[in-house]
Amino acid sequence: MSVTSRRLALLVLLGALAVAAAVLMAPEPTPATPRSATGLSTDAGSAKAEQLRRQFADDQVSTALLVQSRTDRAVLGAADRQAVEAVRTAVRPLARDSAVPPPQYSEDGTVALTVVPLTAPDDAAVSKAVDELRAKSADAGSAGITVQVTGEAGFTTDLTRVFDGADRRLLIVTAAVVAVLLLVTYRSPALVAIPLAVVALTEQTTLKLAGLALSAAGLPGGGQVTGIASVLVFGAATDYALLLIARYREQLRTTEDHRMAVRQAVRRVFEPIFASGCTVIAALLILLLASTETLQGIAVACVVGVLLAMLSALLVLPAALNLAGRRVFWPFVPRVGDVAREGKLWGRLGAQVAKRPVVVLAASVAVLGVLSLGGLGVKTGLPQNEQFRVEPEAVRGAKVLAGAFPAGTTEPVVVVARSGAIREVSRVAQQTEGVASVRVTAGNAELSELTVVLDAEAGTAQSFATVERLRERVGAVPGADAAVGGEPAAKLDVREADARDRMVILPLILLLVGGVLTVLLRSLLAAALLVGTVVASFFAAFGISWLLSEQVFGFVALDGSVILLSFLFLVALGVDYNIFLTTRAREEARTAGTRDGMLSALTLTGGVITSAGILLAAVFAVLGVLPLITLTQVGIIVCTGVLLDTLLVRTVVVPALAFALGDRFWWPAKI
Repeated sequence: MSVTSRRLALLVLLGALAVAAAVLMAPEPTPATPRSATGLSTDAGSAKAEQLRRQFADDQVSTALLVQSRTDRAVLGAADRQAVEAVRTAVRPLARDSAVPPPQYSEDGTVALTVVPLTAPDDAAVSKAVDELRAKSADAGSAGITVQVTGEAGFTTDLTRVFDGADRRLLIVTAAVVAVLLLVTYRSPALVAIPLAVVALTEQTTLKLAGLALSAAGLPGGGQVTGIASVLVFGAATDYALLLIARYREQLRTTEDHRMAVRQAVRRVFEPIFASGCTVIAALLILLLASTETLQGIAVACVVGVLLAMLSALLVLPAALNLAGRRVFWPFVPRVGDVAREGKLWGRLGAQVAKRPVVVLAASVAVLGVLSLGGLGVKTGLPQNEQFRVEPEAVRGAKVLAGAFPAGTTEPVVVVARSGAIREVSRVAQQTEGVASVRVTAGNAELSELTVVLDAEAGTAQSFATVERLRERVGAVPGADAAVGGEPAAKLDVREADARDRMVILPLILLLVGGVLTVLLRSLLAAALLVGTVVASFFAAFGISWLLSEQVFGFVALDGSVILLSFLFLVALGVDYNIFLTTRAREEARTAGTRDGMLSALTLTGGVITSAGILLAAVFAVLGVLPLITLTQVGIIVCTGVLLDTLLVRTVVVPALAFALGDRFWWPAKI
């Protein structure tokens, strides 16, 4: 049976649907238990403290903070304080051992703080307890008094809840964006419906299969993992589809049999799609070296997604095009002998660049350099209160609390030490600069726990400095074996882990991409130049994005993981377009020479690569519909970088390099 036969195409489609159905109907996997609250290994100081705290009870304890204040922000009077006590009495049955300490009042008497320890073996139990806490607090509260639940338990609950329905919103918005861009590109209803159906099925299969893979690997998932994987699959699968369809349309102008045209199109795009997909997959596998389970989970989920995107582009979509025939392009059906209309703009642009390539190259490098300057003042380390695009109750309560109590009250530091040395540890901690208060909150014959409130909010530079001083000082207490944890310490550990990951992973990604390009193009010089252009576009995109983030969106800082993720996606995906362009240029240069080969490649691929780049940028911008600012920041940087790479680097800089160097561009290979 010929590979171009209608029967084989039908079997491929039915097989793909059967596999997808089997995966989608498989039982939901059991989520893996995170190794620590941050996803860091137990070598991290905060993770050690977390493990030690579990020795105080069989179940993990999560602390909720009830923040009560008048709606008019006036001083709490006698009746108001009675209402505060009524709330405390109402929530006592929800507390661990029914123990709720007396409320604390701010110095100005405007805010009351009640600490409620909750038994919480997992996040689901925390969310259920917080829901009950909020319901009882609302019932027991009085008119004119606002009760807000914040603290560790409140943030855990709200972080979970903000992703409720987010996957569906992301799918709908992404599919709408892809549909509009496909319609604009091809002006054919069928070429919207068929690729979109293939890509959407690929995305849904990816999410289910990725969940199974994460469970098998012992890695937790979550909204960040699925959100990024979903967007990557939509972007990569649609890009590959655009490349295939463009080559298919080109073949239909010279080949009467549309089945043979499909076969030839697949043969011609196999190398760039395979090289592109393998580059992205290899870069993602390097991400498995990251310190946090979230980044490792993103790597696993995205590897699954890119693999399926490659298969859908090289097997499933060709089968669908085979069955649909030429009429898939209706109302603009290509016929044998038709003259190509697309690409003329890019051909004219390439001809202008070829006239003065050195001048154009110098001007482009200058533009990229100026844009890069915007990143010089970047700040990293996003405070907990600034992580949400829309403020949930936990954030609102934390801000009220920070205005009346020390800013670190919402998320205190936890110090676990030997009980025999706890008094000395407490004394040393109290004398540490930046510490507002210290109290013993748990203990047994072996270990005791201190709750240390800082003057600064967790995640700020001041809190990091205080935690470092605290670790140094309590670590020097003889026989204490003190471990410093809690949210401020965890954020410091994550920041240090992110910095370490960047030092290790970023160079490895560049070496990998350079190696793939060298093998693909058989050229050391071309590979080095292409890597350099992608890095330049990243720094330029980073500069623009930070200015937008700070001046337009009002973000106070970048989350530590944003730099690593955005670099990974920009380098791995940005080099795709260079692969699409240069592989075609090398193919054309074998008969026409480097200059004319590059001009021809730019003319033939300019339209499809630009469409693919705009689509990918738009898809990553869709990350902004998700509630976490971290994902919004990744979306801004990748969107900006892909546009720069598509409209400037690939269109102007790379052709200028080829025109200026001529056949030397392919050194040491010869065309």
